Amino acid sequence: MLEALDLEPRVLVFLALAALVAGFIDAVVGGGGLIQLPALLVALPGASPVQLLATNKVGSICGTTTSAITYLRRIRPDLRTALPLAGAAFCGGASGAVLAFSISKAAFNPIILGVLVAVGAYTLMKPSMGQMQALRFGHSRRRHVGSTVLIGLAVGTYDGALGPGTGSFFVFALVSVLGYGFLEASAKAKIANLATNLAALVVFIPQGAVVWSVGLLIGAANVLGGYLGARVAVSRGSGFVRMVFVVLVAAFVVKIGYDTWVQFTG
Repeated sequence: MLEALDLEPRVLVFLALAALVAGFIDAVVGGGGLIQLPALLVALPGASPVQLLATNKVGSICGTTTSAITYLRRIRPDLRTALPLAGAAFCGGASGAVLAFSISKAAFNPIILGVLVAVGAYTLMKPSMGQMQALRFGHSRRRHVGSTVLIGLAVGTYDGALGPGTGSFFVFALVSVLGYGFLEASAKAKIANLATNLAALVVFIPQGAVVWSVGLLIGAANVLGGYLGARVAVSRGSGFVRMVFVVLVAAFVVKIGYDTWVQFTG
């Protein structure tokens, strides 16, 4: 098992800074895993993929807990939607974590890339999307909750199996499918993401997959980043969250596009 004491101080500082930035971005619009998971890959080259995923979840759950509490206090999202979303996300996260032991992450790259390009293009073509809340299925509570549950299951399964970009996928689905504003969607996404992280750890911890010394370090940095990010998002509003969302999706496309190109040419 890898221990933090085996790492040089500069590596620990690198991991803490990466986790701080990841927590901030994740609290605003999701996607902190795009920073934190690659940082773990660089810092812990001897760790297995499952160890990296499990340790990343420890850091992530600390940040998402902080930002979820901040959003609950300041935004007060409708729990009639948030709780079914979180429950379904928990089930999906546990299922995905089981799949993580046998599924190659590289196989997901082309699929994720296609989804991200579609998400980014759709958001750019609809500049008013998410600026104001215009709920769909308002006439049918059952259809609204049903769609929420499907979103939770689908995105939660992805998070358990792979992870990076989960918060952004939650936000996009809540905005585009259900008509929430970006700020309200971010608040609900944090609650759902907390559930998926918890579900994955329920599977990973009994398997001894977590590198606890590293996980607790990045967890502490994630807490600070998540707190700062949630406060900034609440104070700046939906327009700011939308801007960060578009920038982050573009970063996803570049990063995963490069990984896919290397995968098929290298």
